[in-house]
Amino acid sequence: MAEAAGPETRAQQDGLPVRERLLAMLAIALAMTMAVLDGAIVNVALPVMARDLAVQPDAAIFVVNAYQIAVTAALLPLASLGDILGYRRVYLAGLAVFVAASLACALAPSLSLLVAARIAQGLGAAGVMSVNIALVRFIYPHRMIGRGVGNVALMVAMASAAGPTVAAAILSFADWPWLFLVNVPVGLAALAVASRTLPVTPRSGARFDGVSAVLNALTFGLMIVGVDKLGEPERLPQALAVLAGALLVGTVFVRRQMRLAAPLLPVDLLRIPAFALSMASSILAFSSQLIAYIALPFYFQDVLHRSSTEAGFLLTPWPIAIALMAPLAGRLADRYPPGLLGGIGLGLMAAGLAAVALLPPEPHALDIAWRLALCGLGFGLFQSPNNRVIITAAPRERSGGASGMQSTARLTGQSLGAALVAVIFGLTHAQGAGFGVHVSLWWAVMLALAGIVTSILRRAPVR
Repeated sequence: MAEAAGPETRAQQDGLPVRERLLAMLAIALAMTMAVLDGAIVNVALPVMARDLAVQPDAAIFVVNAYQIAVTAALLPLASLGDILGYRRVYLAGLAVFVAASLACALAPSLSLLVAARIAQGLGAAGVMSVNIALVRFIYPHRMIGRGVGNVALMVAMASAAGPTVAAAILSFADWPWLFLVNVPVGLAALAVASRTLPVTPRSGARFDGVSAVLNALTFGLMIVGVDKLGEPERLPQALAVLAGALLVGTVFVRRQMRLAAPLLPVDLLRIPAFALSMASSILAFSSQLIAYIALPFYFQDVLHRSSTEAGFLLTPWPIAIALMAPLAGRLADRYPPGLLGGIGLGLMAAGLAAVALLPPEPHALDIAWRLALCGLGFGLFQSPNNRVIITAAPRERSGGASGMQSTARLTGQSLGAALVAVIFGLTHAQGAGFGVHVSLWWAVMLALAGIVTSILRRAPVR
């Protein structure tokens, strides 16, 4: 992975040549697909894992939580390292760790070793996720950044949609270790392409702040653990205590960042109105989306009495519509105000969610499909322009911090959405699943409407 003699000059050019750009995006597509898939693909195999490893089902859930916590806790520190060492180095290192950890997951003989390997896999995935949008800024010319961001959104949407299907397909002819083994050849191919094509980016030369990295990990780790416990009424006191700890550590963390010239948590970027409003829009949109993603399967299975397979198919119009809209939205974001596009997108999503909440008692599959497709089209129209503003509102040398914040906003929004559904279901349990689903959907509508306001308030900077 030796670097050419003149990488700094090359890093400052306006994007890569077309052939190298396509290969670089192929490497990003392979790595991002694996990282996103592994966030959800394991859920399907948890019962089988629990039996094979001779553990209780609730203990097997740590296989999922360990990955989520590792990814969220490491995003900002690795984004900071990207600014310091170069985004290419962090990306390649993260991808290499991810591949090695995938092999370790497949070979793990016990739950404790599997969880340890999943933590390492999450750290590797964080290396990929933390700087992928920053790399797009150097892969594409400035006039095409929206298109590049749209392509990344397309990859994430397709991977999210394919997760349960891919898991079911693999498990139909192979054991659960193959869920991880498939990452090895794909990851090695991505490493080979990425090492030859990803651009070498400027390095800030700043020192890495280890204390801030620890405070960051504690803040987000405690937040995720506390949010997960909110869904269990008997553990509510523990959940509140853990969340109080997250708030306390987070306060110390933020105050430390405000005193630093190059903070790990880029609070200086939050002083840029377009950046702060885009972050708020992202958190609101992902919270709204995940509320629907969690609540609707209960509606399909417990209210409409559809099978789990049918419920999966009924949900697919949403991610498919995102995948269709994301590239177009990226192109539109290069020509029209992203704040306006994002506002229109969230308006369509809110309308779709409201239409779902108002479904008749015995809806036809087509009645459900067009409503969810409207939600997906709206979210796809929002996501690419919003991400474009996040990455271009920041100075070019702070692209790593902006990229890390973009991924953090997504994971934070998803965590908050999951927590809100858990609280709603807990409070409305006596009224039945249908009532809890409808309350959740209207909350999702309100969050999307709030996102319209924060999106339209933005004024995209000109750089």
